[in-house]
Amino acid sequence: MSGSNDQVEQIDVDAAPSGDGCVECDAMGSWWVHLRRCAACGHIGCCDSSLNRHASRHSASTGHRYIQSYEPGESWWWDFTEGRAVLGPSLAPPTSHPVSQSVPGPADRLPPDWESQLDAARDALG
Repeated sequence: MSGSNDQVEQIDVDAAPSGDGCVECDAMGSWWVHLRRCAACGHIGCCDSSLNRHASRHSASTGHRYIQSYEPGESWWWDFTEGRAVLGPSLAPPTSHPVSQSVPGPADRLPPDWESQLDAARDALG
């Protein structure tokens, strides 16, 4: 990151992740495709390719603009305000969900027709 005051104020490198999965999907018994970690508070939300898009919703409701992928082996960042990839610092571990966790997942909640559900959701968005 370029080190602007907004970036510094919007990132807490010590904030622990809120868990291994999307907070809201876990609460509602839903599933996700990929996970994203809020750099301001550690909230774990599902990506925009998921049915519920909780990471984006979290950003919109809180003003927390930066996320990092919460997928094993990925370290990229995204700025919701600018709508672009950015560079960011190392965050407190863990930096991803467990490697053993299914993607999409969690496996026990993934419906057999999950791909059709995603296609229908994308079609509904236009």
